[in-house]
Amino acid sequence: MTQSPQSAQISYNTSLKQLENAADIIKLDPAAYELLRHPLRELHVTMPVKMDNGSTKIFHGFRVQHNDARGPNKGGIRFHPDETIDTVRALASWMTWKTSVMDIPLGGGKGGVICNPKNMSLGELERLSRAYIRQLGNFIGPQKDIPAPDVYTTPQIMAWIADEYSIMHGHNQFGVITGKPLALGGSAGRGDATARGGIYCVREAAETIDLNLAGARAAIQGYGNAGSYAHKLAVELLGMKVIAVSDSSGSIYNPDGFLYEALMAHKKKSGSVTGFPEAAAISDKELLELDVAVLFPAALDSVITKTNAPDIRAKIIAELANGPTTPEADTILYKKGVYIIPDLLCNAGGVTVSYFEMVQNAYGYYWEEKEVQQRLEKKMKTAFLAVQQKSKAYNVNNRLAAYIVAVERVAEAMKLRGWY
Repeated sequence: MTQSPQSAQISYNTSLKQLENAADIIKLDPAAYELLRHPLRELHVTMPVKMDNGSTKIFHGFRVQHNDARGPNKGGIRFHPDETIDTVRALASWMTWKTSVMDIPLGGGKGGVICNPKNMSLGELERLSRAYIRQLGNFIGPQKDIPAPDVYTTPQIMAWIADEYSIMHGHNQFGVITGKPLALGGSAGRGDATARGGIYCVREAAETIDLNLAGARAAIQGYGNAGSYAHKLAVELLGMKVIAVSDSSGSIYNPDGFLYEALMAHKKKSGSVTGFPEAAAISDKELLELDVAVLFPAALDSVITKTNAPDIRAKIIAELANGPTTPEADTILYKKGVYIIPDLLCNAGGVTVSYFEMVQNAYGYYWEEKEVQQRLEKKMKTAFLAVQQKSKAYNVNNRLAAYIVAVERVAEAMKLRGWY
């Protein structure tokens, strides 16, 4: 599944529409609204990289800093052949809202390079990563903007970036990046943090609507890092049964559920979940419309739309992807009584543990995995409650409530700083 430029534009327009809706409800000052509609800063870079065959290839990339009123910008770096500046702008703004919803002292940033890492050697990826960070060297830093892994970037890429940045500054600066390997100051518990945070939210949502999850069915669209860990943790922590999963090659279904270890072993061997024994092939549309307790959209944006929303039968939608539900679909699902845990909250476990990594880097003392998980759980529950309270106070859906929480906090910081 690749993201087209058209899809990227939809994401950006969606992010602006969601901000507008929240601003209208809280009667946000016009100057504050105009500030929040645009990134504070953007950097466009061009990078020559020596390829293995001796040629030089020119790559283009971006870094967007949306708003740092509450603290340094934070957000991932994406390596994707269809990357666009509009995608990066939208995701940078969503990072502002995520960090605000979670009440961590950071703003929103995002970066991207137009490339296809699947067609590049490790050496080429290393040279590209180092070239990118050399261009960004004066634009980012532990007190300015702290990147992290995102689509098609890895802890190894973060390690190269941290090393190059350290070389540029003449001393170790591992705190410039998060999502690093443990040996270079990474945090325990970062690998499954996005999924784990989402699972904690699902547990809270089920209690809110009095839904028993033990033995209940789940479907996962997107079996990457977040989706695969969601499978593992939905079974381990909630006692659920995952009956359908998908990846970029297709979707599979088994009413008796899938064993996580067996499915992961198959995917590692074959490269896809498709072709798994004792599984029926289904369409992505069928997966989204299965009769399940929880649907985890964990792939791309705008997959739940006004077209398929009337046919969604899940009781809870836990958005591990960014922007999987369009505003029109939101309205339909809210009226149907589907409980949506919005992306700003549901998938914020990753940035929260990245923040924990920053804290550990800053004072050179590292927590055990259990402590990271306990701190994450507390943060997720607190944020969930804040969103719930706004939803009731304004009689709005959870996404709008999450935006209200986030926008109010950022607007307050901007006002106290004298920005408007």
